[in-house]
Amino acid sequence: MRCLLCLNLSLQLICKKCQNIYCKPNRTTRELPDGFKIYSFYKYKEIKELLKTKHTHVGAGVYEILAKNSFAYFKKEFLFSEEVLAVAIDDFPQSGYSHTAILANALKSKNIKIRFGALRAKNRVNYSGKTLEYRLNNPRDFVYTPGNLKNVILIDDIVTTTTTIFQAKEAVLKTGSIPLFGLTLADARDI
Repeated sequence: MRCLLCLNLSLQLICKKCQNIYCKPNRTTRELPDGFKIYSFYKYKEIKELLKTKHTHVGAGVYEILAKNSFAYFKKEFLFSEEVLAVAIDDFPQSGYSHTAILANALKSKNIKIRFGALRAKNRVNYSGKTLEYRLNNPRDFVYTPGNLKNVILIDDIVTTTTTIFQAKEAVLKTGSIPLFGLTLADARDI
């Protein structure tokens, strides 16, 4: 096959050389007014075309590569004294797989457990390309089904206005669980 970026022959969708050039994470932090932190690994504009593959036949492979280059390294940096739960935001399968589930799965380790299907939106509204006003007037109405671990890491692919993560955090809080922080692949704040 050919690398999606340089078109050279490759055994992976994105060759090692392009991964080193274009998929090197540079972690940033965004903080909500209440102090809740959202860590991102790429600027949206840097991986925009790769993120758009999520609804194509190569999307799962692209997301696995991005997760391996960012989330997998992140779990080595953050050491938890007790087990925590990584929860994918609205991991409803699209195009045959869930991109947020792939990201959460990259965090799986001794102290980070994964729970799929725990945080789902009752309102299936799509926020892509929508204004903050639209997002605020059309809440996703998340429902969180808590597991046996109280501390939760929220996982999504892109943070734009922070509306989705804020709503997910509030749903987790309502159950008595503790959202520690959010992790996203990309931050779209500087589009």
